[in-house]
Amino acid sequence: MRVLLVEDDDGVADALVEALEANGHRPHRVSRGADALRHHRDFDLLLLDLGLPDTDGLEVLRKIRKVAHTPVLVLTARGDERSIVRGLRLGADDYLVKPVRLGELLARMDAVARRTARVGPHDRTVRVGDVEIDLEGRRVSVGAAEVSLTTKEFDVLAALASRAGTAVSRQQLMDEVWGDAYLAVSRSLDVHLAGLRAKLDRPGLLTTIRGFGYRLSPADDQTGA
Repeated sequence: MRVLLVEDDDGVADALVEALEANGHRPHRVSRGADALRHHRDFDLLLLDLGLPDTDGLEVLRKIRKVAHTPVLVLTARGDERSIVRGLRLGADDYLVKPVRLGELLARMDAVARRTARVGPHDRTVRVGDVEIDLEGRRVSVGAAEVSLTTKEFDVLAALASRAGTAVSRQQLMDEVWGDAYLAVSRSLDVHLAGLRAKLDRPGLLTTIRGFGYRLSPADDQTGA
C-alpha cells in the first residue's frame, strides 16, 4: 500500500518507515497536518499522529472526512477514552495507542485494506420504514433528508442492512466492519451504534438482541430492547 505517515517524531517516523518498507509497503512521511491535508488523496491509507506541530490531528481527521473516505488509522500516545471516542466519531477507521506492536499494526492495516477493497454485492438499496440505505452509493436518507454518517457508521449500518430483519452477532459485525473480530475493539462498535441511533433518530430501527447482537428492523417489529 501507499502509506502516508503523519508523524512529527523523527525517531518514531524513521522506525515506522523502515518497518513498512520491509513489509512491502510504500511509505511517505510528513510531519505536519497541513501536508496531510494536501497529499492524502495520493495514498491508500494514512497513519495519523494526533500531536502535530501545526494543528491537532483530530482536526486534520475532521477536515479529511469532509472531502474523502481515505482510510485513516490514528496512531498516537493519547490513550484516554475521550480521545478514542472522538477519533472514532470523527471517522477514524481504527485507533491505536503507542507503543504499538509492529505485527498488530500491520494486521490492522491489512484489515482496513481488505474492507476498502471489498466490492461485494452492494448494488441495491435497502428500505426500512422511511429509512433508505443506498449500499452502492454509500448514502442514507431518513424521510426526505440525507443523513451524514462517518465511514465506520455507514459500514456498521450496511452490514446490518445487508441482512435486514436478521439478527447479526457482535462478532460478525466486528469481523465484517473491522476485518477481524479479534483485533476489533468492542467499545468501538458501541460508539458507532450510539452515533447511528442518534443520527437516524428512529427508535427501534436498530434493535439490540441481548447477549447476542443487533438487528435492523422496523419499529413495529421489535423483540429486543
